[in-house]
Amino acid sequence: MNNVMKHLLVGIILFFVCSSFCAVAFEPPSFVLGPGDVLEVSVWKDEELTKQVIIQPDGYLSFPLIGQVLAGGRTLDDVQSEIANRLEEYISSPTVTLLPFRIESYKVYVLGKVNKPGVFIVPPAVNVMQALSMAAGTNPFADLDNISILRQGAGGQERIPFDYKDVAKGKDLGQNIELKSGDVVVVP
Repeated sequence: MNNVMKHLLVGIILFFVCSSFCAVAFEPPSFVLGPGDVLEVSVWKDEELTKQVIIQPDGYLSFPLIGQVLAGGRTLDDVQSEIANRLEEYISSPTVTLLPFRIESYKVYVLGKVNKPGVFIVPPAVNVMQALSMAAGTNPFADLDNISILRQGAGGQERIPFDYKDVAKGKDLGQNIELKSGDVVVVP
């Protein structure tokens, strides 16, 4: 089997594995909300306060009775607690449930020698191999030993090396890191 076919086969397999993974809702405790995310807010025993709300570009969502709530840059638990606390002014001991309905703010970028480079809206906990499969795998000219993940941190941009061949062989699986929103996977 030639190199092109191997890359294509691996890309197809990873795509289907990732597709089934993406259908499962997953919310790590550190997941941070952002603009474009749609949340389902429900207040127990008050159907009129069960709403889908969108986080606006300024990071705020709007909810009946309490108005604007800062949600961008915060976790679901934080926002849920604030909504419940602010509703106490109007409702006795409100039980508030906040669930992600559609997450639009969690984006990773896959660039370079992949079959479909671009921006991908992904669920939290997507790793490098899954992101590469979303980009339909690497092309035959990709330098699989020198893939990089660029991540913006507090101290500036960080370059994280990734060796596709090692990970595909089951070696050094620690390289297959979980991507964070805003990460850029570069395939030279």
